[in-house]
Amino acid sequence: MRKIRQGDDVVVLTGKDKGMRGSVLRVLDKDRVIVENLNMAKKHQKPNPQRNLPGGIMDKEMPLHVSNVGLYNPEKDGPDRVGFKRLEDGRKVRVFKSNGEVVDV
Repeated sequence: MRKIRQGDDVVVLTGKDKGMRGSVLRVLDKDRVIVENLNMAKKHQKPNPQRNLPGGIMDKEMPLHVSNVGLYNPEKDGPDRVGFKRLEDGRKVRVFKSNGEVVDV
């Protein structure tokens, strides 16, 4: 079970986009995430008529290390660390470290 999952709202903790908030588009390997509209880089793209792709300079989201993002806690209105806890019915759930609130129900 991962601490950061696809679809989570996260806040960037370090780097050029520090403090920005976005949604996780994809989780790569164990330790990299792609966040929507954050950590953008310019990519020079060749046109591909078969796929109907135009050429030019495109903006592309680049991966961030999972340690550089924190899960957004609405009660704290900022990033928070994540831990795990077992419920009475035996399910393993993610919880916020600051207040013990369950992330996913």
